[in-house]
Amino acid sequence: MITAVCLDSQSKKFTDEFPVADISDMCLSEGKVVWADVTDPTGQDFINLAEEFGFHALSIEDCQRAHQRPKVEEYPGYYFIVLYEAELVGENDHLELRELNIFLGKNYLVTVHPRPVRALQTAARLWHEWTDRAEQGSGLLAYLLIDAIVDDYFPLLDIISERMDDLEDQIFGEFQSKSIEEIFHTKKQLLHLRRSITPLRDVFNTLLRREQPIFAREIHFYFQDVYDHIIRVADSIDTLRDLLGSTMDAYLSMSGNRMNQVMKRLTSVSTILMSVTLIAGIYGMNFTYMPELGWRYGYVFALVSMVVIGLGLYLYLRKIKWL
Repeated sequence: MITAVCLDSQSKKFTDEFPVADISDMCLSEGKVVWADVTDPTGQDFINLAEEFGFHALSIEDCQRAHQRPKVEEYPGYYFIVLYEAELVGENDHLELRELNIFLGKNYLVTVHPRPVRALQTAARLWHEWTDRAEQGSGLLAYLLIDAIVDDYFPLLDIISERMDDLEDQIFGEFQSKSIEEIFHTKKQLLHLRRSITPLRDVFNTLLRREQPIFAREIHFYFQDVYDHIIRVADSIDTLRDLLGSTMDAYLSMSGNRMNQVMKRLTSVSTILMSVTLIAGIYGMNFTYMPELGWRYGYVFALVSMVVIGLGLYLYLRKIKWL
């Protein structure tokens, strides 16, 4: 389904009730900016886009194929951009990445997405509030949209950071073996986030470094602001990954230390039992001529010897902190 909105930069008025076939005429009008949003696109929607905007067949093909790598491609008169919105959903904080394809021209912005994208509502609201900057064209709208997507990464990373603090408390406080599952779960989330945000640096390097006849010079300052946010997000992800690696090392160290403590206790108990069993083994060999076999108090002496040796070993092992 295609919905379109047009802003007249001179009158500062929006038009949102016009047929899709009129989009091309709107784009030809001087001082107008068209935003066409395509939700859950069908084959006919892609045909309409190609006809109204004259998009290259390769960009349409990339738009039809899901799970594209974040990127920017330059075509005559427009850019094709792929990026992802991220959100933690559900009780288990499942990471959900929603792909957004953008066709960015001089006086139009086309967004194509198979699933709802929250940043679109934020961008639409700000676009209506920033009508005093309408003369900056579609570049301003692209900034509002992409900036909203990138800024949503910050609270998400804060949630992951708080979760890592809880993991550290679990490891150094009451050690829980299930922490390793959460560590790997978080590590996988950071990996997906890194794959979705790191390539955006190349995207905005492209938009900032190239000569762009379709944008005014002022738009570069807005894109530079988004680029700075992307760098901050990417650095935060790398920092969290390093901290998570340290957390995993701490978990393995604590796990190994606990195993050593268990082995010490088992060894101590085995030593005590072996010493006591030694006496029982000696007096259980059933030789005919053996001291104390005929002694009246031999049985009591053997039992007392076992208790004394066992108690002595126990006190010694407690002293060296093996028990």
